[in-house]
This record gives sequence, C-alpha cells and structure tokens, in this order.
Amino acid sequence: MDLELIEQLVVKNDKKIIFLIMDGLGGLPQEGGTKTELETAATPNLDHLAAGGICGLLDPVGYGITPGSGPAHFALFGYDPLKYNVGRGLLSAAGLDFPLSPDDLYMRANFATLDKFGHIADRRAGRLDTEKNKLLCIKLKANVHLQKAKEVFFVTEKEHRALVVLRGGNLSEQISETDPQKTGQPPLEAQALIPAAENTAAAVRELSDKIRDVLSQEEKANIMLLRGYARYRTFPSMAGRFGLNPLAVASYPMYKGIARLLGMTLPQETTTIEEEIQALSSNWRSFDFFFVHVKATDSRGEDGNFAEKVKAIEKVDSLLPEICALNPDVLVVTGDHSTPAAMAGHSFHPVPVLLSAKTCRPDGAVSFGESACLTGGLGRMPMKYLMGVALAHAGKLQKFGA
Repeated sequence: MDLELIEQLVVKNDKKIIFLIMDGLGGLPQEGGTKTELETAATPNLDHLAAGGICGLLDPVGYGITPGSGPAHFALFGYDPLKYNVGRGLLSAAGLDFPLSPDDLYMRANFATLDKFGHIADRRAGRLDTEKNKLLCIKLKANVHLQKAKEVFFVTEKEHRALVVLRGGNLSEQISETDPQKTGQPPLEAQALIPAAENTAAAVRELSDKIRDVLSQEEKANIMLLRGYARYRTFPSMAGRFGLNPLAVASYPMYKGIARLLGMTLPQETTTIEEEIQALSSNWRSFDFFFVHVKATDSRGEDGNFAEKVKAIEKVDSLLPEICALNPDVLVVTGDHSTPAAMAGHSFHPVPVLLSAKTCRPDGAVSFGESACLTGGLGRMPMKYLMGVALAHAGKLQKFGA
C-alpha cells in the first residue's frame, strides 16, 4: 500500500485520535520465565481495551531490523522510516528549540565513564543528574575552542544526554560515530565515510580530544560519546499530509523534536505522566490528534531492570481511565520499538499494539500482551501503516475508486 494513497483519501472531521506510546514497550521473558514485561504486569484497563478492540504486532522498519527511536517514531506517524531517516542530533536540536541553521552539524551526545584503561565502563555515566549535566555543558562551552570549526555549542538535554552543535560551513553528516554502543571498548575515532567529509571528521576528532581533556578530572562523566550526526532538513507536516491538527505531549527533547519537525503543537513543559495527562485534558478541545509519550518503559528496559519496567507499565495502566474518560474516537496504545530488559537495549522484536474504537471488529483477544497480539485482528504489519488504520477508524479516509 502506498502511503501517498492514504494522503489522497483524507477527509477532515471532528473525530479525535490518541496515540499513547509507551517507549520500548515490547519485551522478552526473564531467563527461566514465560512472560514478557507487558504480560507480567497487572493491566486490567489495557486488557479491557484489548478485549473490545483489535490487537496486532508492528515492525518499525522491517523484519529483523533493530530500529532507533527516530525512525520508529516517524513510522508511527505514517512516515516511511527509510525515506525520512535523519540523524538524532537534529531531533534533539528541534526538541530543545535550538535555532536551526543549514550551517550547523547537530550531534547527539552521551556523557559517559571511561575506566583507567581507557575503556567505556558506563555509556550513560550512571544516568548523570540533569543539573550536573548543565554544569558540565557550561564548563565545556567555556573551555573548548576549535581550529577546525567556527563555533561549538553544548546544550543539556536530560540526564546523561546532551546536544553538541558544530558551526562552520560545508559540514558533512557522512562521518562515523565515536560511540561503539557497548561497554568494555575504547571510544571510536571519527572517520570520513566519503572524501568530502574529511574536514568534518577532523573537526570531530579535534572536538572529541578537547572534550576529553576538559572532562579528564570528572569522576563519572569524563568523556562524551558522539553520534546521530545531522544537518537541517524540512519535513512535510501531518496537517498537510493527513489533515490533522496534532498536539504532542512528551517530556524528552528528542520526541518533542520529532513532533516539532512534523508540525505538531507542544503544550507547556511536562515532567511526569500525570502532568502529561493533565496537558492532554487541558488541550482536548483544541486538537484532533494527540501523541502522548511515556519514556520510563524504555529507560527501565535499557537498564536491564525487568521488575521496574513492569512497574512502569502498571503505572500507565492505572492512569488509563483518565485518558479513556476523554472519550477519544480512536485510542491506539503501542510502543515505538521493543526494549527487552533481558537485552538491556533496543531489539528487532515486533511491537504489540492495540486499537480501541467503536468501529473495531473484536478479534477474541482478552488481554494485551505479545502472545495475545500474535493472533490479533491487526495481524503483523509495517508500523508505517498504523496511521492509515487509525485514520480509517476515525472516519477520516474516504472510499477509493467508484
């Protein structure tokens, strides 16, 4: 199915759609167990929705492909993740409302911990406190000066995450990352992937060396790992493609960045799921599409903490009645990707999804979990087509053909 066909069939109405996204929702059983985190969690409200709706499994990018959060979220919103793939640095910059310019190169950065042998002991520096992050960014801005770039910016994102921006004309995205994505190894050296990127690679190598010098005396955050290089680009809006007036309720800058790039409105700052639901309720009359993002499920999965991921899912379930009380015409609950605690990271496993609407043909599911979703009425489908299904259930797609 061509996504452009969906755009051609769009009609506007006042029906309202909620996408409740529990980041990293999909999981695996613990060693010796038989149930995933979602199946282990007590979720009476999600189970009730599943019993009256339809369930299935979503592949964010493709069979066997482990997705990053960026392409997975683009797929959720009906954007082909291959066509619209972009480095995470730009998503962070947009989320932080950093002034975007075609002269800049945006990078996602992790403060990390090097051991005495120069190997990475912790890629997240113990999930560094955000306030400490801010102090370190100020320190870096004051002390890092480059010969191979006009200017460099360091901006706190959250916890161990930061945005690094190189300014200086003709910068290239085509350089390798310095983050090996695993512990026990030294940081990588940035290399040009094409000849035209040699000068940019040299600037990033200089940047990495100077960051390491400035942070050398820090106990935990004694290095920065750089990845997700991106330059500025524009994207077609959800309003233009699907006729929607969308609101995004998220606490992490990267997800706000995706929303901003796709033309979603962002409400007041939120830090907890309770505040996100309040923002959803406060803005209910003004919009017709609502993206609500929950980060804790992914964070606990990345920590390898099965029990805490279960608790995060149960917390969302306990608050679900407040969302349902708004009486959305379509409510979708899913994740952007799987983050099994057993793997302590993103995985290639398909993501469970449920869709609740009056137009659903119940599929016999009595609970919301990976096994139940395996035989659900939505089947197993590419994530990029989820938006079309949601629009159809909201009566926002007209008939195709005579």
